[in-house]
Amino acid sequence: MIPNKLIDTANWAGTTLRLYQRGDEFSIRVDKAGELMNSRAHHSEDVLAELACEKIAKRDAPHLLVGGLGIGFTLAVVLSHTGPGARVTVSELIPAVVRWNRDYMGRLAGFPLNDARVQVLEQDVGRVMQEHKNGFDAIMLDVDNGPSSFTHDDNNALYSLRGLSCAYDALKAGGVLTVWSATEDPAFTQRMIKTGFEVTQQRVGSHTSKRGNRHNIWIGVRPGS
Repeated sequence: MIPNKLIDTANWAGTTLRLYQRGDEFSIRVDKAGELMNSRAHHSEDVLAELACEKIAKRDAPHLLVGGLGIGFTLAVVLSHTGPGARVTVSELIPAVVRWNRDYMGRLAGFPLNDARVQVLEQDVGRVMQEHKNGFDAIMLDVDNGPSSFTHDDNNALYSLRGLSCAYDALKAGGVLTVWSATEDPAFTQRMIKTGFEVTQQRVGSHTSKRGNRHNIWIGVRPGS
């Protein structure tokens, strides 16, 4: 068996993130809490982007926001499902994740950060949404572990009523918010509905096959056209 090799470490917000490589596979782990993400299991992150892009497929020159860069697969799918006139803003709060994508992991997703349509902001996605009222056609949130925070308590604010209202206001009429989560959360569904979104959900496997964990994706559409 090929062993895991520690490639780099980074301290952020009182936690230590570690980047590991095993053959062509990369993973990021947080302190002793365990694995945060792994390059071999990204199907649900791909679907997060596909569902958002499907909803706005007929829009010219859309502006999309990806909240959470991860290993770059969600961003790569967005780029493959949008035309040359699209703009894609990526908000990633942890600078090391951006650096690791550029220096180590980018080839796995086809180096999406090199695409001219992409702008990377190393800041909180909540702040980005606040600064772009009615600015986005689609927003994809894959931050931390979903509504149940894993690495940083402040991420919980994104999934509160106030955070959802911020996302709602950042969308254009008819825009879509997709949210990734490791688990189901009925209370979060109700918060989305209370905010004004038209809500559906999908359970999606972490792999294209039926093996592995199943994750939850919410699709929230801001009414209008």
